[in-house]
Amino acid sequence: MSALVFATNNPHKIAEVKEMLGEHYDFLSLADIGCEEDIPETSPTLAGNAQQKARYVREKYGYDCFSEDTGLEVDALDGAPGVITARYAGPTRSAAANNEKVLKELGDRRDRSARFRTFICLILEGEEHLFEGRCEGRITDAPRGEGGFGYDPIFLPEEGDGRVFAEMSGAEKHAISHRGRALNKLTDFLTEKAAS
Repeated sequence: MSALVFATNNPHKIAEVKEMLGEHYDFLSLADIGCEEDIPETSPTLAGNAQQKARYVREKYGYDCFSEDTGLEVDALDGAPGVITARYAGPTRSAAANNEKVLKELGDRRDRSARFRTFICLILEGEEHLFEGRCEGRITDAPRGEGGFGYDPIFLPEEGDGRVFAEMSGAEKHAISHRGRALNKLTDFLTEKAAS
C-alpha cells in the first residue's frame, strides 16, 4: 500500500494514530512531506474542517491523505467549544487554559453532559470518505490524572469505570474514545480496500 499522509503535525495525535494503527499502515506527517504552512480551518463544522485539510494536502502536495478534526461539545455551553476546541482560551492552544475556561464557564451547573466528536476525511484514489466517532460523557468539577492531552483531565466518559481519560492508559482510552472509534472505521475501510 502506498503511503498515506496524516494531515497534522500534532505530536499527540500522531502518537495516538501510530499506537492504534500499529505496523499495518505506513503514513507520513505534514512535516514528512515538507508542509510547514498552517492549513486553513475555516469551516463552521468539524466535518468541514477535516475535509478542508485533506483536500488542501491532496491539491497542493498530491498525496492520498486523511485528516481529522475533533471537538468537545458541552451541552450547558450551547455546544462550545466545538470547532474552536483547541483555541478555546486563545490562539496559544494551551490545554490548561482551555480546561480552566470550560470549568469556569460551567461553574456549579449540574448539567455537565458533554461529548467528543471526531471526523476523519480520507481522500484515496480520487475518492473522498468521511468517518465519525463520538464519545459521550461529562465534565468533572476539577482536573484529574497525569496522562493524555487536551481536555483529557476533565472529560469523564460514560462508558468508562469512573476514571477521566487522563487517568487511563493509551489502550484503555483508545478502546472507547471518539478518535479511536473514527480510526477503527478508517482502518476497517482501508483493510477492506486492500483485500479487494
